[in-house]
Amino acid sequence: MADHTKKKEPRERGREKFFHKPSKKAIISGTAVLLLGVLFYLVVSAGFPSQLFSGKTVSFTPLTKEEIPQTIEKDVIPEYRDLERALGCLVNGKVYVVVTRGEKPTAGYDLSIQKIALETTKDGSNLLVTALFKEPAEEETVSRIITYPYAVAETELTGLPDTIELCARYEK
Repeated sequence: MADHTKKKEPRERGREKFFHKPSKKAIISGTAVLLLGVLFYLVVSAGFPSQLFSGKTVSFTPLTKEEIPQTIEKDVIPEYRDLERALGCLVNGKVYVVVTRGEKPTAGYDLSIQKIALETTKDGSNLLVTALFKEPAEEETVSRIITYPYAVAETELTGLPDTIELCARYEK
């Protein structure tokens, strides 16, 4: 027969432990959540979502200063050289992408177009232009002359998108 005479000791008020030892299940699930959070941060900071969901990659050819159409060199670049932006120009049935860095106080600033992708949005199409911006090294001797770095690329596109977005990355 079971002994029912044992009485539970009453709890004293104010004497309960505020913190209790977590169970193994709580420790494992907490660690898993922390690891997933760190993994998510690393993936986002590396830019993978933009690479995965950036749309159709557009092939392009960077142009030298001599290859840039005169219309772009004479009309477009002087108007937009003070701004940091990406824009598209339709010249003779071809779409050219121009990326400008704005006014810089010295030589040594440069840029290159790294990737162009065409996205479909709810409002139409967006051209996402990824450019690598280069700054002069601190120990580098540069001319103290105002410069306006820019780059131009010829794309495979035959029509302009509804919007153009610049994604600037800085060289380390």
